[in-house]
Amino acid sequence: MAVIKVVELMSNSKKSWEDATAKAISKASKSINNIRSAYVQSQSVTVKDGKVAEYRVNLKVSFEVGSSK
Repeated sequence: MAVIKVVELMSNSKKSWEDATAKAISKASKSINNIRSAYVQSQSVTVKDGKVAEYRVNLKVSFEVGSSK
């Protein structure tokens, strides 16, 4: 039986929500092994001078505990 742990991450990007998500997974995979999935819990933006300045995502990332890559 696999044991799955979930951590919450926040990430941002000047390009898109997709880029923010990819950045979060890429960075997390450097210190977390066996990432199985990510759920985008929420998306938001910051606005500057009437334009989108930054895309933000909150993710729930799940990974298997106790097995190697």
